[in-house]
Amino acid sequence: MLPLSLLKTSQGHPMLVELKNGETYNGHLVSCDTWMNVHLREVICTSKDGDRFWRMANCYVRGNTIKYICVPDEVIGLVQEENLKKSQMKPQVGGRGRGGRDGGRGRGDGGRGGRGGR
Repeated sequence: MLPLSLLKTSQGHPMLVELKNGETYNGHLVSCDTWMNVHLREVICTSKDGDRFWRMANCYVRGNTIKYICVPDEVIGLVQEENLKKSQMKPQVGGRGRGGRDGGRGRGDGGRGGRGGR
């Protein structure tokens, strides 16, 4: 399971984000991007020492300041279900190696290199 697929699946769910400086943010994930920047709504911020709290309507957290993210167990189950569905939907691919439908190389005229029988 990849971290970004976990974040994408947890959109709309509550989560806890702890920053490198010790602050924590509890809120619902609105969106995230490939740099793991997260946008939260209905946020409660807790100070490093845990004695001060702030309530915010929205909050944007830069990805490189995040120490860890805690998501509900139900989200992990959803990610596993999505991965299973994707693996079942993938079409079976032919073998490995070079060649097109016919499995050969070149123009199919049977020659050995050169200009293709011109």
